[in-house]
Amino acid sequence: MKLETILVGRIVNAHGIHGEVRVQPRDADPAFLTQFKTFLLNGATPITPTACHIHKSLVLMKFPGVDDMDAALSLRDKDLYIRRADACLPEGECFDDELLGMEVFNEETGEALGELVLVENYPAHKVYTVKGAREYLIPAVKDAFIKSVDLDANRMEVHVWEGMATDEH
Repeated sequence: MKLETILVGRIVNAHGIHGEVRVQPRDADPAFLTQFKTFLLNGATPITPTACHIHKSLVLMKFPGVDDMDAALSLRDKDLYIRRADACLPEGECFDDELLGMEVFNEETGEALGELVLVENYPAHKVYTVKGAREYLIPAVKDAFIKSVDLDANRMEVHVWEGMATDEH
C-alpha cells in the first residue's frame, strides 16, 4: 500500500556545539537523505535543513533556530520522515514500509501464502518474512523469487522453492 509519509531516519545526537544533529538513516544509503529539501519531524512538522552532508555512516543536518548543542540535544530521538511524493524512485521500486501487510501469492499455483510481516536487511539482499498457514522466508531477489509487486492491489507474487517454508527440513 502506498504511504503518504516514509520514515527515513532518526536524530541520534548533537554534533558539535553549533546546533548540528546526527541523523541515522533507517535503511537507505546516507546519500539518499541528502536529496530532500524538506523533512517531517516526527511525521508532522515540516523542517528544512540549512545544511546537510554525510559524515561516516551518518548524515549531519543543521536546522533553522537550532543554534547550540542544547537545542540540538532537544531533537534527539525524534524521527524524520519524507513525503512519499517527494521521493523519485525508479519505476517499480517501493519502500520497505509499503510492503508490510501485503498479501503474498505463489505465482505458479495462485495459492495465498500469507501476509508480508517483516523486511530484514542482510549483506547480500533483503529477506521478506511471510506469515500465513506457514511461515516463509523469501529472498528479495527480483525475477528469481519476486515475480511481481502491485502496490495498488496490495499483492506480491513470488516463486516458491522447496525449503522456503520455515517448517520444512
